[in-house]
Amino acid sequence: MSKIAIISASVRKGRKSHSVALYFKRYLEERQLGEVTVLDLDAYDFPLFEERLRLIENPTEQMLSFAKQIEEATGVIIVTPEYNGGYPASLKNVIDLLYNEWKRKPVAIATVSAGAFGGSQVITSLQFSLWKIGALTVPAMFPVPTIDKTFNEEGVPADAEAMDKKAGVFINELLYWIKAKQATEA
Repeated sequence: MSKIAIISASVRKGRKSHSVALYFKRYLEERQLGEVTVLDLDAYDFPLFEERLRLIENPTEQMLSFAKQIEEATGVIIVTPEYNGGYPASLKNVIDLLYNEWKRKPVAIATVSAGAFGGSQVITSLQFSLWKIGALTVPAMFPVPTIDKTFNEEGVPADAEAMDKKAGVFINELLYWIKAKQATEA
């Protein structure tokens, strides 16, 4: 069974993107598609990292735990809002904390915005950062426009049937790349 880590990237008060992380957790668990862990960056309350984890003299238990969750995951879903055309510093911070943990890791990207484009402007910059450290970003994206109308705070979509259909394509692509990676390691 796949082990999927879902990174909820926003640490802002009143954040809306976390509802999409909750949706994916429920979607995956209800369909028994994997063992799911939500890594909520707001709960970690990390400082700004001055170095990669392997070079930090006294890493905290939280840093080591986060790294272990990413390392042990067979795939990762990143749920990120779009802030001024980019992704939050909290996400860049944890991407840069790790290196080997990201290498050839299948990563699927879900973007969220209050506007009509669903965070589509953030995809290119986030993909580029992940590519530079060797992550395998899957080609399917999951943009969520007008988040206030699309999901409630508990991660329940306004149009469950349409959202589940869209999520099916997205999740199937992630699972394909997880299996492809596992086949090359066998």
